[in-house]
Amino acid sequence: MAPSFFLTRVLAALEQGGSAVLFHHDDGVTTYREAHEILLRLYTGLGDADGDVVAIDARNRPETVLAQLSAQLRGFEVLLVAASSSRPARAAVLTSTGAVLLTDNDLDRLAGAGTSTPDSLPDGVTTVFPSGGTTGAPKLIRHSGIYDGMAHIFAPDPAGPGRILVTAPLTHMTGNAAVLGAILCGNTVVLRNAFHAEQLLTDIAEYRVTSLSLTPPRLSAVLDSPALAATDVSSVRSLSLGAAPLSPRRLADALAVFGPVVGQGYGLTEAPMIASISAAELTGRPERLGSVGRIVPGMEARIEAGQVLVRGLSMMDGYHGEPPIGDGWLPTGDLGSFDEEGYLYLSDRIGDVIVTGEHGTKVASTAVEHALLAHPLVTAAAVFGVPGPGGEGELVHAVVVATGPLAPGDLRDHVRAELGGEHFVPSEVEFTTALPLTAVGKVDKRSLREPFWAGHDRGIA
Repeated sequence: MAPSFFLTRVLAALEQGGSAVLFHHDDGVTTYREAHEILLRLYTGLGDADGDVVAIDARNRPETVLAQLSAQLRGFEVLLVAASSSRPARAAVLTSTGAVLLTDNDLDRLAGAGTSTPDSLPDGVTTVFPSGGTTGAPKLIRHSGIYDGMAHIFAPDPAGPGRILVTAPLTHMTGNAAVLGAILCGNTVVLRNAFHAEQLLTDIAEYRVTSLSLTPPRLSAVLDSPALAATDVSSVRSLSLGAAPLSPRRLADALAVFGPVVGQGYGLTEAPMIASISAAELTGRPERLGSVGRIVPGMEARIEAGQVLVRGLSMMDGYHGEPPIGDGWLPTGDLGSFDEEGYLYLSDRIGDVIVTGEHGTKVASTAVEHALLAHPLVTAAAVFGVPGPGGEGELVHAVVVATGPLAPGDLRDHVRAELGGEHFVPSEVEFTTALPLTAVGKVDKRSLREPFWAGHDRGIA
């Protein structure tokens, strides 16, 4: 069979990049030539590794993605251990795959080996991603086809190299794909090991960042940063938002600050590219601020019993240890609907639906969050179900970050006015200075819910 087109293109990019900077990172600067040498050292160091799977559990540094590529050059499957995984979850994925684990200390050791060059390339690569695990034990998601797809899609920009800011973990699909795409395009990556709004704004101005991706909570932190007003963000040509539901008000704020360069994407680790919407599609159409866009070419979607099902080119091979998914439909776990123009609107995750009231009315937590975020003093909100009196029935509970004095009753009245139904109104409104986030920047509703459900044998009432 023919050698992997993806690996062929990556090696060519690293070999031809020379003294151009590939990474600005917390430990310094790494050029394309230096990255190529590190790759070959890691390739040598992995020569004695046993088994079929190499697991990488490391921070955001050049060696993390270069170890992934070197292991794939040796024909290993690579398991990227999610930064958000708990200790038991990390142990479980290693046990289930029998993987050889590489940590930061191992990468330091392997990078000290001599260089050697592969005699031949494997015909493909496979990467295994654990799911986020915020709603339960992570599943292991196998991807292979998306890599050759990336190699066909990503190419150098005739206008010159871009500068990509990456704060998402390299062991998460978003950060991983961003860096691999940047290598294929000959771009420079500003790589940070953690997200800080002020540092991000400093990086945009200092490195004239052209592209970045943010989750909604991280976007809110940037928009609310006191440093934003004094920061020149005019270099940004693409700001992609995704990974969690986005408030229409916050999307409008982002467009006002960054201009017509803001787009939103919808995908899952199982299917990274499902739908997208650009700034041009939002111009003059404020009702589309709540949409995740139209289905991308090569993908299909349909609604069944309120749930979005998808299939197509960006699909995973399947879950580890289970049959390939093939051309089958994947239930996304998201509730949604299409408008007459084919734009998809998501209402909630199935697991985040709150069943409340005497008639078992279903309340989409995202709808209540968006209503709360429409209040000018609310900057962040998380809504979830908690057990009612005696553990019977569910109540709507809100945790809110506000910039000024507010009483719970003020926000309850606001939600009532926004949504028009008593079942949407939170029974309790709790104020906090910040919402907890997972390592990939999503609001960690699981940690917020857990104290309320302690002692219950299930998470629904």
